Amino acid sequence: MSRRPPAARADYRFWVPLETRWLDMDIYGHVNNVVYYSYFDTAIAHYLMREGGLDPWKSPVVGFAVDSGCRFHAPLVFPDRIEAGIRVARLGNSSCRYEIGIFKRGEETASADGHFVHVFVDRASQRPVPIPQPIRAALSRLLVPGSEA
Repeated sequence: MSRRPPAARADYRFWVPLETRWLDMDIYGHVNNVVYYSYFDTAIAHYLMREGGLDPWKSPVVGFAVDSGCRFHAPLVFPDRIEAGIRVARLGNSSCRYEIGIFKRGEETASADGHFVHVFVDRASQRPVPIPQPIRAALSRLLVPGSEA
């Protein structure tokens, strides 16, 4: 079975600068695998808040994570400066599939890449609802040409 190569920097549309932290490290001397999911979540939250107007404390509609995955290509360590690139691969009525690349600052290929799916729900009922228009507009700007909208 052949493995897809790491994602390229040019594949992403929005960037969030991040830094590894001492506590991200594991006993093997690199960033632990579970930490990459927090990088994904942090990058998406920054985008939704900055570009889509999401207020995670008060918005009546919020995104729930329902699926995620990550492929690892090269280790990261403390104190690496990193960047998370985001694109949208699918934009449905109430859900969105993001694709995220985690890059050492200045590198052209991802140290890790993966996906994250949000289902947007009514905060009170926790039932799926259509993606609010300001968030949909922001997500549409990240939609990869040829993807599902």
